[in-house]
Amino acid sequence: MQTFGSRESEYLRVHIEPEIRTAAGAVRGRRENDVVVFRGIRYAEPPVGARRFAAPVPVRRWDGVRDAMDFGPPVPQASNTGAVMSGGTGDGSEDCLSLNVWSPDLGAARLPVLVWIQGGTYLENNSANPHCDGALIARSGAVVVSMNYRVGVDGFARITGVPDNRGILDQIAALHWVQNNIAAFGGDPANVTVFGESAGGACIAALLVMPLAAGLFRRAICQSMPGTYFSERLATEISATIAIELGTEATVGDLARFPPRALTDATDAVIRKIPDFVDSWGPMALTPTPFSPIVDGEILPRAPWRALADGAARDIDLLIGHTRDEYRLYTSRPGGNPTDARITAAFTHLTTSSELYRIAYPDATPAQRFEVLNSDWLFRMPSLHLADAAHAGGGPVWLYELAWSFNSEEGASHALDVLLLFGTLSPDEVRAHPSAHPNAATEITHVGQDMRTDWVSFATTGEPGWAPYDPVTRSTRVYTAAPTTQPYPEERSRRIWSTHRFDTLDLLHTD
Repeated sequence: MQTFGSRESEYLRVHIEPEIRTAAGAVRGRRENDVVVFRGIRYAEPPVGARRFAAPVPVRRWDGVRDAMDFGPPVPQASNTGAVMSGGTGDGSEDCLSLNVWSPDLGAARLPVLVWIQGGTYLENNSANPHCDGALIARSGAVVVSMNYRVGVDGFARITGVPDNRGILDQIAALHWVQNNIAAFGGDPANVTVFGESAGGACIAALLVMPLAAGLFRRAICQSMPGTYFSERLATEISATIAIELGTEATVGDLARFPPRALTDATDAVIRKIPDFVDSWGPMALTPTPFSPIVDGEILPRAPWRALADGAARDIDLLIGHTRDEYRLYTSRPGGNPTDARITAAFTHLTTSSELYRIAYPDATPAQRFEVLNSDWLFRMPSLHLADAAHAGGGPVWLYELAWSFNSEEGASHALDVLLLFGTLSPDEVRAHPSAHPNAATEITHVGQDMRTDWVSFATTGEPGWAPYDPVTRSTRVYTAAPTTQPYPEERSRRIWSTHRFDTLDLLHTD
């Protein structure tokens, strides 16, 4: 019996609970079908006490073997406001800076590595999100990594006495961990692709031009990146307004006195009245978040469009795109139908071409034009212009649009690409949707597989499977039930925005 137990333990260790030695210490994962998963590996020291608003510190070495079976606790956000980052240990969430690895082969496979940077309006981030499970992509032939990084005030507010863009600095720390450790998980540290959606995509656009991120990845995929990057003046004003809600100032000494719940509550209070600031904060006051990467001249020297056009990241392969109906995610929600006042505000502050929208979209209602405008200003045109900038700077770039949807009410809305890529929206769920079109349940599997295949191909070889983008042919992969490659399909909006130059957003005036 004793001998059998020993053999059984060895079998579990090798086949069911494999162990990997990282630079800091050993971790024990779990084999789940044909993929090995390691969850909740700490990549930086807990950002608590004196480290709360500081740049991340590499994790210290440990003895023994740490279980990596469960996702690490999420960072502070509206849904997680316990002991984390206030120095307490009551809920264990001080270990929030962790990452996860899915690998189909722990041998010397040297597989391409895909590092996922999740979105969430710079307010939410939790790598335990079931819609970001990396198993299916890993089965397609890649090692997949995801991470928690700081958001909200802790990650993106401008605070006197600490560095800006701390959430992106966390991402850089995780990428350093990948460089130092991923070979042991079957990945190739010389072939790393970062991919992310929404705020995650915008962070990737920032990483492309940040000196601290140089050499940490070879390729990048920006999905539905919002075009908001803040000046120091604008970020300072926003942070000061949040601090006023607490009766204090936006300095590290003052804000460190407040628990995470107080910071998220103060942020929520500002979000509720953010449109009131549009005359001074400008168009960002019409977005759902008071945070974005800060162009501080040091950590993030310039906004991505200008930097890429001048040749930054020309050695990085770039795949970029968006969904067709980006802003439908917001207008299709209960209460999302815009009022006349919101429509007027949008066309007053987001564009100087309101008449051009009426001409370009003559059959659209005011509410529909509102949706198109917000899709263009916030997601579609920033993505297209980044492709133009990358091409102008001499870098290889490919463009795509997701045009497939499973129901006409929601359309090809923001974040649908995430569900397709990770394969977490099942045919049965689609079939049960009351507005699903007849073939949607069959098509979703194929569309998701098409995107996944192209993403992994790009990560492996630098070629997603269609012609690179250039401003003349504007070759675009359009994902439908039967994907095609064609000129950029949103030509009407492209023409409206052809003379616009996306750049750092600044205060319109100060009182």
